[in-house]
Amino acid sequence: MAGNIQLEIVTPDKAVVSEEVKIVMAPGSLGEFGVLIGHTPFLTTLRTGIIRYTDAQGTERYVFVNGGFAEALPDKVTVLAESSERREDVDLNRAKAALERAEKRLQEAHTGEDINADRAKAALERAVVRINLAELR
Repeated sequence: MAGNIQLEIVTPDKAVVSEEVKIVMAPGSLGEFGVLIGHTPFLTTLRTGIIRYTDAQGTERYVFVNGGFAEALPDKVTVLAESSERREDVDLNRAKAALERAEKRLQEAHTGEDINADRAKAALERAVVRINLAELR
């Protein structure tokens, strides 16, 4: 089935993506999923990861998402993410600094400091995904 679908990626602060695309690949909580035009409707949670999509001109694009929800309809995919940014907007130096902070907090958590290890692990995961996205070739 040929045709494009509308992709909307939004956060509480902004609309990150709003365009027609050929295909969307997203990091669902139970594994990666893909959506083409005419897909059966569904709703799922997302894990921290990278949404890949092919725009209407055939160029592959990448967007970081920090959790959230995705709704697939036959002609539209809507992503509501806690936070999100396009690949070209990722600040590599900032992501590396966040990685160092998260690693330090995890070390402190193992030494008995009053550190929330779960929050530090989540920050570490976000930083790693953002660095990987920024370094994609």
